[in-house]
Amino acid sequence: MDEALGRFGVFRIIPVVSVGRAEDVPRLADALVEAGLPCAEVTFRTPAALDAIRIMAGRGDIFIGAGTVLSVKQVQAALDAGAQFMVSPGFNPAVARYCVEKGIPFTPGACTPTEVGQALEFGLDVVKFFPAEAFGGLSTLKAISAPFPEVRFVPTGGINPGNLHGYLEFSKVLACGGTWIASPEAIAAGRFDEIRRNVREALKIVSRCSS
Repeated sequence: MDEALGRFGVFRIIPVVSVGRAEDVPRLADALVEAGLPCAEVTFRTPAALDAIRIMAGRGDIFIGAGTVLSVKQVQAALDAGAQFMVSPGFNPAVARYCVEKGIPFTPGACTPTEVGQALEFGLDVVKFFPAEAFGGLSTLKAISAPFPEVRFVPTGGINPGNLHGYLEFSKVLACGGTWIASPEAIAAGRFDEIRRNVREALKIVSRCSS
């Protein structure tokens, strides 16, 4: 496992954020750090994504990555902005090949045995199980993961305080991606105290789970 991706196993929960305005990023970053979760995956779903990555990376106290990475061009742009890891929603061979060749920490999306097998062909042993709940949740993950003892998973999509504990208790789950922690609506409305509460609630759940 890549050393950077190994940090997923330290945090166990990775806030997945979609930022509409760059001016909201400093307060968002403050909320995450102050509440005890200095990490984030910023998705390439808004024009402000690169600025958000750049601002967070510039602080030096946040483990920051780029999500919804769909092309090599986006990987390059995210790296230039300071991203430390890349996450994609599916398995893109061109992106996987580029990241592996350049030594860039990369977690591809995989929700079928075929995709998990493709990841292993590229030497990738950490994959994003996405969309987790829509694809059958923990029971599906357990079935898909059975033939791949060396692979660790980062379930994302539909994860919430009600099901987080169950996922984290499964030994093949390295961490979970959480979109509820800092929703686009909460960020846009300036509800940063709510985000702090969400972080603290998530960390309490993490503390009750085995690693």
